[in-house]
Amino acid sequence: MAEEEIRNQIRRLRFEADEMTQQELAERARCTRQTIGALEQGGYVPSLALAFRIARVFGLSVEDVFEFVPGD
Repeated sequence: MAEEEIRNQIRRLRFEADEMTQQELAERARCTRQTIGALEQGGYVPSLALAFRIARVFGLSVEDVFEFVPGD
């Protein structure tokens, strides 16, 4: 049985936003640059509050940034 997964579009969105750096996003979303890096690599699942803050930085809904992939 495959595990559930949360995918995201953060890296793509950063580059579409005038190549925003991880540090810039982190400052605007009130987290660390390391957290943004871990999110982009799929090694970290954000809290609901952080997911909303990141989505708002890009002017998008949470569902436009994050995707829940259910397990089998």
